[in-house]
Amino acid sequence: MVPARVLLLHNRYRAAGGEERVVDQLETVLREHGHAVARLERDSSEAGAATAARGLLRGGLGADEVADAVRAHRAEIVHAHNVHPLFGWRALAAARAAGARTVLHLHNYRLVCAIGIGYRDERPCARCHGRDTRPGVRLRCRGSLPEALVYGAGLALQQPRLLEHADAAIAVSAAQLALLREAYGVALPEARVLRNAVEAVADVSLAGQGRYALAAGRLVDEKGFDVAVRAAVAAGVPLRVAGAGPEEVRLRALAGDADVRFLGRVSQRELARERRGAAVMLAPSRSQDPCPMSVVEALADGVPVLGGDRGGVPELVGPAASLPAEDVGAWTAALRALWDDPAARARAGEEALARARAEHAPDVFYARLSAIYAQALERRP
Repeated sequence: MVPARVLLLHNRYRAAGGEERVVDQLETVLREHGHAVARLERDSSEAGAATAARGLLRGGLGADEVADAVRAHRAEIVHAHNVHPLFGWRALAAARAAGARTVLHLHNYRLVCAIGIGYRDERPCARCHGRDTRPGVRLRCRGSLPEALVYGAGLALQQPRLLEHADAAIAVSAAQLALLREAYGVALPEARVLRNAVEAVADVSLAGQGRYALAAGRLVDEKGFDVAVRAAVAAGVPLRVAGAGPEEVRLRALAGDADVRFLGRVSQRELARERRGAAVMLAPSRSQDPCPMSVVEALADGVPVLGGDRGGVPELVGPAASLPAEDVGAWTAALRALWDDPAARARAGEEALARARAEHAPDVFYARLSAIYAQALERRP
């Protein structure tokens, strides 16, 4: 069978993150398996507030451009990632009208949650439910009341239309799918789980020889890096923190004179180099992180991961490595046990590689994606 022709849709965020890496990796995997791939992107950083508001409230802008791209590429599948605020449900409707089937890839909770992460007031939040987004408006989750109103109204209007025009939907973890259905009240009967992939899985783990613990990501409250710093200081383990964000000043104060290095924002190549020297990755997220790429990439490099007990992280790292998000004592004990036992780190690193090969290797990812595409194509009129 000739591989389907695919058009990727993605509304890039103001600050690039893991989702952009997932889209890049998806394109690479598709091309390596013989698919003709085109990409249509819009960028939130280039859209003013008025344009973003129009997109959200109208269900997207420029649907004709999407239809033209489908016809020009002869796309059979339109694989949509983030669609807000500029693509919207109209992009999926236009793709269908032009003859393509549509796949909606859900990387977060933005079908309901205006900020996508389902977190506020230092804890997971699911106040908004189904199409009732009024809590996010009252709490001004987008910062200002006008923007909160636009997002609240826009998400409530768009949610049923997006689901109506998706021939298949993808969640990136079983936990995310369950939360969307149960905690957030979204009907996703056709959704399947497709965990994020990596370009390659390492042959061997170097964790037994690791020289420090590593934490990587945006330095924001929901990532819980204060727990990582406290645990590393208490356990006497050197820690490197890769990333930047508003929490950096507080984290530096927590570190004091301990052996904690703040690397700032680093490139993917530099981060890969840091992983190769790491004994363990710390991922103490307080939010319901669906499938963080920092964890997936660490596993694929053979770095043992101690992860929080929320969202999709436990299914990535396993129950034995999942720790209560706020229990600094548990994190300290687990970190010290790994640090003091290089042989245990080496075994945990090989187990991380086994997990990555089973769940995140490109061929595994592609096999599961192919089944989702087949499901969508079966709905061809």
